[in-house]
Amino acid sequence: MAVNVQPLQNFVIVKPGKKEEMRSGIIIPDTAQEKGQEGEVVAVGPGRMGKDNARETMDVKVGDFVIYPKFGGTEIKVDGIDMVIMPENQILAKKIY
Repeated sequence: MAVNVQPLQNFVIVKPGKKEEMRSGIIIPDTAQEKGQEGEVVAVGPGRMGKDNARETMDVKVGDFVIYPKFGGTEIKVDGIDMVIMPENQILAKKIY
């Protein structure tokens, strides 16, 4: 998925995974639903400049599935899709398949 937003420095944009649907038929409004804590990386910045003026390498790349804190990052809308932008150091883990 290509997005028209390029994160700067060590920031990444994550598309949260789908939330589990309720099987009991109870409808919970979006404002009350718990936000996803895992998702797919859709854009990655070039990396932060180090003290020696060299770019630090990023540990994640586009297409990686990551786990992040419940209240991590800032929610944004890109092309009408809810996404989260956060610094790479807020990502807790990368899923390995």
